[in-house]
Amino acid sequence: MHMTTHTHTHTHTHTHRADRNKNLCVLSSPSDCCHFTLDPNTAHTHLHLSEGNRRLEGRRKVQSYPDHPDRFDECRQVLCREGVSGRCYWEVEWSGRWEVGIAVSYKSISRKGGGAKCGFGRNDQSWSLFLSSSSSSFWHNNKETKLPLVASSRIGVYVDHRAGTLAFYSISDTMTLLHRVHTTFTHTLYPGFRLNSTSSVKLL
Repeated sequence: MHMTTHTHTHTHTHTHRADRNKNLCVLSSPSDCCHFTLDPNTAHTHLHLSEGNRRLEGRRKVQSYPDHPDRFDECRQVLCREGVSGRCYWEVEWSGRWEVGIAVSYKSISRKGGGAKCGFGRNDQSWSLFLSSSSSSFWHNNKETKLPLVASSRIGVYVDHRAGTLAFYSISDTMTLLHRVHTTFTHTLYPGFRLNSTSSVKLL
């Protein structure tokens, strides 16, 4: 599949004040709020799911998951059960010293083997924000866009599938746009995450 993606990076502080105890869409656009759960059938065996499949932790010890054709067997990734084909906003809390990937992906992304064909942001099937304590970047089709360091542990993601918009926000006392993509989405998008053994994410 060939896809031309035009990306635009903005750093803009919105006037929304973020209540740390509430998902921001509850305060602004309730109709766009989305609830996601992680799909254990896609989870790499070094990823541990908990809290009703809404929290994900990297583990050094292999988890006892059964074989499944949807499971990532090399890339330490997981997809959500629910997809996005309209407008949708959700938030994630992340922690860890090492890199965390917060992504959206087509279901057709490769699950078997390693390298660019399965890695979020390394192919034309997926788009990913990568965060760590020392760097921030956005990846799509194996092209990197370096971003300013993100201090907040809370990230908002907005998709307007029909308009071809994907946006990532840093949520603290204010809502700051980190990166926005304008493209054409050809299939349903699924939220996904990439972790190593010292990191965790939680769907809020």
